[in-house]
Amino acid sequence: MDLDKLTIDSIQTGLRQGEFSSQELTKEYLSRAKSDDTNSFISINDQALAEAEQADKVLAEGNGTALTGIPLAVKDILLVKGLVATGGSKILENYVATYTATAVQKLKDAGMVIVGKTNCDEFAMGTSNENSAFGPVLNPHDKTRVPGGSSGGSAAAVAANLCPVSLGTDTGGSIRQPASFCGVVGVKPTYGRVSRYGSMAMASSLDQIGPMGKTVKDTAYLLQHMAGFDKYDATSSMQTVPDYVAALDRNPKKLRLGVPKEYFSDHLDKEIKEIIHGKIDELEKQGFEIKEVSLPYTDYALAAYYLIMPAEVSSNLARYDGILYGMRADKKLSLEQWYKQVRSHGFGAEAKRRIILGTFVLSAGYYDAYYKQAQRVRTLVKADFAKAFKEVDVLLTPATPSTAFALGEKTQDPLEMYLADVFTVAANIAGICGMTLPIGNDKKNLPVGLQLLAEPFAEEKLFSLGNFIEKL
Repeated sequence: MDLDKLTIDSIQTGLRQGEFSSQELTKEYLSRAKSDDTNSFISINDQALAEAEQADKVLAEGNGTALTGIPLAVKDILLVKGLVATGGSKILENYVATYTATAVQKLKDAGMVIVGKTNCDEFAMGTSNENSAFGPVLNPHDKTRVPGGSSGGSAAAVAANLCPVSLGTDTGGSIRQPASFCGVVGVKPTYGRVSRYGSMAMASSLDQIGPMGKTVKDTAYLLQHMAGFDKYDATSSMQTVPDYVAALDRNPKKLRLGVPKEYFSDHLDKEIKEIIHGKIDELEKQGFEIKEVSLPYTDYALAAYYLIMPAEVSSNLARYDGILYGMRADKKLSLEQWYKQVRSHGFGAEAKRRIILGTFVLSAGYYDAYYKQAQRVRTLVKADFAKAFKEVDVLLTPATPSTAFALGEKTQDPLEMYLADVFTVAANIAGICGMTLPIGNDKKNLPVGLQLLAEPFAEEKLFSLGNFIEKL
C-alpha cells in the first residue's frame, strides 16, 4: 500500500472496490505513527481500529459519505471525548476530554477514523513547534529543521504519511505557515465559518479551525463537512455552506488576481520571491488578469497582532488554575501558593511570556496606549483588505519569509521568531480566509508555499484557484 499516493479520492476508490478495508488502512497508518521519528503525535487513539471496523460495516451496507473510513489526525488543542487533550502543555498532561469539539464531531459523524492527537506548540503559542511540553516536532523533509507552528504536528503527520489528512488551528498563521514548511495544503477558513466549540481558546477573536491535506481537494472535502452554524458557538456564521468540492471544477480564469507589493519586501527570501514570481508569470500566461495592489497597513499588522493576541491569551489562560482539572498542587498550600505552584510548573516559557505581556497591555494606564491602539490598527488592516477586494478577487502572496529554519535557530530571540508570522497574521486580524499550497522547493530541497487570500466567506474562490494551480 503506497501511502505517499493516497488521497481521499483514491482511498474512497480502494475502500469501495475492496482493494483494502478501513481497518487495514488504519492499521497501516497506526503502525507508521507508532514508529514515527518526527514526534508528530502526542497520543494514539486506542479505539481507532474499532472506529474503522464500524466504518467498514457502514460501507458494506452501501452507505456512508465521501469521508467514511478515512483516517484523520487531530491537533491536540481540539477535544475528542475519551482521549487525552493536553494542548501541548504540562498543565493538562493527564486531562481526558469529556466532550468532542463540534468540527471533529462532524467529521466523526461523516465516518472518519481518528488516528490520534498531534503535537503542537503549547496552547497554540508558537511558530516552530518547539514550545511543546512534549518535545519539538521534526520536519519530515529535513529532521534538523522545524515543521512550523503551532500546527506543526498536523502538517508533519500528513507530510510523513502518518495520516492522509489532519486538523489544525490558525490564530496568526498556525495552519498556513506549517503547511508551507512541510509542503502540504492548509486552509484557514473565514472567522465564523467553522465552530470553535471544543477548541482550547488561545485568542478567541482570531482562532479558527481548519483542514490540512496533500491536495486542495482533500481540504475541500474536510471543510465541506466541518463548516456551518453551531448553536454552541455564538460567533459561528449562519451563512449557507457552499459546495466546496464542486467549486474545484469551476473555471478560475474569471478571477482577478492581486499581488500586494508590501508582501514582497526585503523580509522575503530572494529564492522564495523568484519561485512565487515564476508562478505568477505562469498564471499570467494562462490568461489570468493580474495586477499589483497595495495594503498600506501591512507593516503594522504584526505589531497589532502581538498586542491583541497576548491580551486575549492572558484572559483565556486564567482558567488553568488546577482546581477543576489539570495539574494539581499540594493541598496544604494557600490559594495564592497553589496558583503559583500550578502555573509556574504547568506553563512553559512562551506561555508565561505571552500571559505577562497580555496582562501588561490590559492593565490600567496601558490599555489605551497599547490594546486600544492595536484594535484601531486592526480596523485599518481590515479596511485595507476590503478596499483591495473591490479591485481583485484573490491575493497571491508568500506564506513565509523563509523556508523551514533550523531547530534552535530562533529560540533565543522571540522577536526574530515572531517575524516568521509576518505574512500570515493580517488574515486573522481581518477575519478573511486563506490557503497555502506547495509550489516548489528551494535549492536545499525545502518546500515553498504560495498563500492565497480571499474576502470573508469566499473559500470557493480559494479552492477553484488552488486546484488549478496545483494541476499546473
